[in-house]
Amino acid sequence: MSNSTQLNVDELKDFLKHMVKNNQHIQNEGKVPVAVNIEGDAGLGKTSAIIQLGKELGMDVVKINLSQIEELGDLVGFPVKEFKISNKDGQTTWINENQVDAAMKKGYKIVDKRMSHAAPEWIQGKGEGGFLVLDDYTRADHRFMQATMELIDRQEYISWSLPKNWHVILTTNPDNGDYQVTSLDDAQRTRFISTEVKFDSNVWARWAETVGIDGRCINFLLMNPETVTKKVNPRSITTFFNSISSIPKFEDQLPLINMIGDGSIGEEPSALFAMFINNKLDKIISPEQILTNDDWNYVKGSLNSCIGVGDDFRADISSIISTRIINYALVTADKGSVSQKMIDRIISLVTDCESFTDDLRYYMVKEILNGNKPKFQKLMLNQKVVQMTIK
Repeated sequence: MSNSTQLNVDELKDFLKHMVKNNQHIQNEGKVPVAVNIEGDAGLGKTSAIIQLGKELGMDVVKINLSQIEELGDLVGFPVKEFKISNKDGQTTWINENQVDAAMKKGYKIVDKRMSHAAPEWIQGKGEGGFLVLDDYTRADHRFMQATMELIDRQEYISWSLPKNWHVILTTNPDNGDYQVTSLDDAQRTRFISTEVKFDSNVWARWAETVGIDGRCINFLLMNPETVTKKVNPRSITTFFNSISSIPKFEDQLPLINMIGDGSIGEEPSALFAMFINNKLDKIISPEQILTNDDWNYVKGSLNSCIGVGDDFRADISSIISTRIINYALVTADKGSVSQKMIDRIISLVTDCESFTDDLRYYMVKEILNGNKPKFQKLMLNQKVVQMTIK
């Protein structure tokens, strides 16, 4: 797509935070907030990222899937008759037709009338601060795309408006022949800022650690990020992983796993996963064991066994394990306090473990401190760690 920049899901959330802050600033100046179009392949987590951001910011999120709406009134409200009434002092106000009889009994007179639109149900009762997500925007019927232009352009529709500090976000699939979408012309594209979402295996792995995706499966995707394609998106591969996570030993149920894989992600990715199991790469020591097992010698031995030494050293596995350690440590910190035992184990990993190169040791310290410095500040009490960070 033109006039866009590629972002992973984490970068997308940071970008949207800026847009929220900037929209609040310009709205205070009497200007209309700027809408955003998020384009990307199916299953990348576009809508999920917006919902997560809404929770983080304490803002309402209203998601309307435009491709599933049949009645225009469900989107923009239904037409209603309104009457302008006047009291004996000449003061006027607009009321709907259901209120006319009561007003007449009180002595009001009708002085004008008009057709208007009632605010739709999805916005009624909503207060300040929220996201209006127009999901699958370019998959919608042309009527709905036209009807939303006023909302995108001015945050209003004839007789009702979005509350203050609301932000309109469109989600779309690429117009590249792979999806049944309506092309956007220049008049439409110039009404919003566009950004494109891309898949990032490290960002996915952090999310997967947070929601408890099977660690064996996280290792597979970190080792084979090319598995994710337009046909095998993160949503479908996560579904596959969740469908096999109850199996304690993958090698004992390989035919079943192959059948589930063929039916969810396709034969080639499924065969690649089978190879991963046959090579015993699902046996890699978990980050939980690395960071919580009391026996440091056992952990070191397990790391050496997984990663290898000398000519057998596997840099790819070393990198995967370091990523899992970072993610597990940060997820643990987000959920609660960090024990001194975990601090000490991280120090041992980056100062007394030949399974990681100097670059990976530095990377682990940097990412953990950047991710949650207050809870991992004690790492900086170790002189070797300090020396590592100032190189």
